[in-house]
Amino acid sequence: MKLYPPQIEELEVQEEEHELPIHRRLIAQEDPANLQTRPPVVTVLGHVDHGKTTLLDAIRNTQVVKGESGGITQHIGAYQVFLDDRPITFLDTPGHAAFTAMRARGTQVTDLAILVVAADDGVMPQTREAIEHARAAQVPILVALNKVDKNNANPDRVKQELAEVGLLVEEWGGDTVCVPVSALKNQGIDDLLENILLITDVSDLKANPNRPAQGVVIEGQLDKRRGVIATLLVQNGQLKAGNFIVVGSQYGRIRAMFNDKGKKIKEAGLSVPVSVMGLSEVPEAGDFFEVVPNEKAARAIVQERVDKDERNRQSIERRPVSLEEFFQQRSETGDQTLRLIIKADVQGSLEPIVNSLKDLAANNLKVKILLEGTGGISESDVNLAVASQAIVLGFHVGVDPAAERLAEAEGVDIRLYEIIYKLIEDIEKALKGMLEPEYADKTIGQAEVRAVFKIPKRGNIAGCYVLDGHITRNSFIRVRRNGNVLHEGKVSSLKRFTEDVRDVASGFECGIGVDGFNDFQERDILEAYVKERVN
Repeated sequence: MKLYPPQIEELEVQEEEHELPIHRRLIAQEDPANLQTRPPVVTVLGHVDHGKTTLLDAIRNTQVVKGESGGITQHIGAYQVFLDDRPITFLDTPGHAAFTAMRARGTQVTDLAILVVAADDGVMPQTREAIEHARAAQVPILVALNKVDKNNANPDRVKQELAEVGLLVEEWGGDTVCVPVSALKNQGIDDLLENILLITDVSDLKANPNRPAQGVVIEGQLDKRRGVIATLLVQNGQLKAGNFIVVGSQYGRIRAMFNDKGKKIKEAGLSVPVSVMGLSEVPEAGDFFEVVPNEKAARAIVQERVDKDERNRQSIERRPVSLEEFFQQRSETGDQTLRLIIKADVQGSLEPIVNSLKDLAANNLKVKILLEGTGGISESDVNLAVASQAIVLGFHVGVDPAAERLAEAEGVDIRLYEIIYKLIEDIEKALKGMLEPEYADKTIGQAEVRAVFKIPKRGNIAGCYVLDGHITRNSFIRVRRNGNVLHEGKVSSLKRFTEDVRDVASGFECGIGVDGFNDFQERDILEAYVKERVN
């Protein structure tokens, strides 16, 4: 088998607006003569209680276990089913949040999203979220209309609701395939699988089966008996037991490999999910893996990656831009689209906001609303913002603590508003490059001047006692005398005895120098403050 040079570093760079999934970037580097058709990879999304798990179980039980006495002995987060000897790979993810979390890490493995909608319930908030997440990933959607066997099922009403969110079914003149199924009674399963193959055949899915494997981590876990177990999806090439693989910032040798039925296997081909043993650390979902020739090559790649991470811990290319930076980035990258996620307290507030924002698009500038909904800003909203380089706008809503932590870690710009015209005005200014950050002064401490010291060539230093709060090196100082502000300037020096320090807390003495001011007097009050950004 021909040995290919490692391609991990090159594959980390992604295109912005029309970002290519990993499998597209992989085959772009292959000779077309070496490409063969590969099985599709499918993710099931939808509202809770609409039957996602039951549908997956029905597919698994009627297809995978057909004719097998042992059944499925191991859950590995993904599995394959067969229809007329043609395989289909299903990713058994918890839902659209996990689907988008992988995209947020730069990985998109899904060729088709199956949207499960209950015929007796219709389009619900999580249904809408799943649709927007699939659209943001530019993944085709197939609707599985579940529970059609129930007495209160109303398929036509559901199709009308789907049309209202932009999914017009084929029988009504649209292009969305809608398959009626009953997961509980195993009805319509073969029809669903046939339509999966019909839709994905149009995409002409190909890869090179005759090269060392490349692909993505689906999930990882630590087993008490067997150590680290990683579920891998082969997207290009062939994976073999004994191969050295690089995954993220670690490498290992595959000591054992199992298929989705728990059977030990020696090799895995295109779109095949496998669990492997041999890694020393649990990898993250979405990590790219690649087979390398030997341990020496693996060590070199990992060391280069570790060094790169040390230099640049956050991947700037994938971090969402702030509203103030949009105009500058637009000029630099040529991207004309401002992507927004909008959450409001009620539908009556949401509609005028969305309509007003859509009216702002002009002169090739586009406002793309990836998700609009009511309720607080969730972790799922932030994940979508990370994956799509979007800005989150909230009107009269709060932010979930988990979402706030994720936004801070990933650099997502969340902006909260109480007045509609202020929200619209900020977006309009951002499109025109006129929006400037707003800052407010926040007092962090006060100190009283107890003595004044003259330092040659440096001017006067105030010997102070910190009354409350704390004084920092990066703070600004207001010099107050008898309640009046004499001067405002940045801290030029902060010392404890002869040592430079970054922070002095309440109850301690220190020496403070202030830029542009020397006329200290005893009993002056030095008020320390910092500038905090506000919307």
